[in-house]
Amino acid sequence: MKIQPLQRQDTVTAPLIDRFGRRVDYLRVSVTDKCDLRCSYCMPKGFRGFEEPENWLRFDEIERVVAAFARMGTRRIRLTGGEPLLRRDLPRLVEGIARHTQVTDISLSTNATQLFKYADDLYLAGVNRINVSLDSLDKACMLKITGSDSYASIMAGLQAGKQAGFKPIKLNMVVMRGVNDHEILRMAKFCFEQGFILRLIEAMPIGHTGQNSAYMDIGPIRQQLVDQFDLVPVASELGGGPARYWMSRDGASTLGFITPMSQHFCASCNRVRLAVDGTLYMCLGQDEKFELRPLLRAGISDNELEAAIRTAIELKPERHEFNTQSTKIIRFMSQTGG
Repeated sequence: MKIQPLQRQDTVTAPLIDRFGRRVDYLRVSVTDKCDLRCSYCMPKGFRGFEEPENWLRFDEIERVVAAFARMGTRRIRLTGGEPLLRRDLPRLVEGIARHTQVTDISLSTNATQLFKYADDLYLAGVNRINVSLDSLDKACMLKITGSDSYASIMAGLQAGKQAGFKPIKLNMVVMRGVNDHEILRMAKFCFEQGFILRLIEAMPIGHTGQNSAYMDIGPIRQQLVDQFDLVPVASELGGGPARYWMSRDGASTLGFITPMSQHFCASCNRVRLAVDGTLYMCLGQDEKFELRPLLRAGISDNELEAAIRTAIELKPERHEFNTQSTKIIRFMSQTGG
């Protein structure tokens, strides 16, 4: 059955402010928990515990949630997974989200294996920019991390993204000691040559896959790269996320660093995550959550939906406890939503 597009929403209500005074203006929306890769820190090999499709939020339900967040001041929407490009007709969802005037930024997180098929349609539908997970440029290392020889398709996807017009394209590299840390300089040079922004990320202990990852403090690496490439701090934010950026003096090259372990950014956290089953997760490193799907399918009104979201935001914790309770979160990253 064809879903009729929602009407454009222009009404604005009071902004979402949590009990610690943080304004929530960034919603990450998982459209599937399935993925065609098995990254070692995200999803275990052989995992089959995916959410049943009938429990996935439909596109019209996702649009209702996005519209409610937009009315309460959320400006940034990021589509995630699993691998979001495995969700059929994703550009149609993007078009629906783009109709809401308060949403000023629609972005996509992807592993890029399917991007060469959909880059043009996604760009035309309204995706502004993309983040690509890429932890290695070495085929053997990539196979070890992801369980797949996907180098050619990822490179094709990156080029398709450039040609479609996405800007910026950010490459996310989870740095793991003894696994891919020897490739950091090579990855930086690759990104500088291609016009991509490289973001180095510390592995987080989410699920036993993340807890078994070879965590590495990237603070010393940052200083080495800053010195080697003569980088200076970037004053303006680039996308509303947690990365701290450094740029070459000519403005041609940019590096970002995401340090949830060594230098957390909880005090300025502005985001929540909507899982594919309609669960709102308040924090990657805590268990607070709120179920929206039962309410949506019970036929609640827009006002009731807003009230439910405000109740959920009150559950948002002050900070994660990765450093003090590293085995606390047993769900996998793919189940939470990117």
